[in-house]
Amino acid sequence: MEYLNKLKEGADKAIEHLKSELANVRTGRAHAGMVSDVMVSVYGVKTPLKQVANVVVTDAKSIQIQPWDKGNTSQIEAALRDGELSLSIVNAGDVIHVKVPDLTEERRSEYKKLAKERAEEAKVSIRNARQQVWDETKKAKAEGGISEDEMYHRESEIQKIVDEKNKEIDMVLTAKEAELSEV
Repeated sequence: MEYLNKLKEGADKAIEHLKSELANVRTGRAHAGMVSDVMVSVYGVKTPLKQVANVVVTDAKSIQIQPWDKGNTSQIEAALRDGELSLSIVNAGDVIHVKVPDLTEERRSEYKKLAKERAEEAKVSIRNARQQVWDETKKAKAEGGISEDEMYHRESEIQKIVDEKNKEIDMVLTAKEAELSEV
């Protein structure tokens, strides 16, 4: 059963990574995750925005960023402008206001394509974990640790978990696509 736990752990990590990646994909509504991982050059070190400023969603289309050190305001503004988020940024001195414009159909389709790519990367990660567990199973069979029947029984258990996790990825992707389709 250790082999199943190893596979589940790898698959769960892939799914969690997918969810965090998709959280940063714009949907037309403001959320802190859109900007919280933007890398800001602070004191000569690239640091995620969430570690140098307070990020607050003020309404469905606005985010307010208040740097903990007012001297970092210009670096935060520059990092936001350099990103590919297509946001409207206004530096009000000690606070940065970010407006989230409505998504065009072209941008929606780009984001859906990006979400599909991220989902496929997660599935590849799960396939790699499956292959690793399967190789260990074949090695155990070759060393006489398990019988041939046990090896094929494990194979079906492994595939069942992979299928379940792939369905979970598809559900996460479907939810994100529905979110991106909302106007």
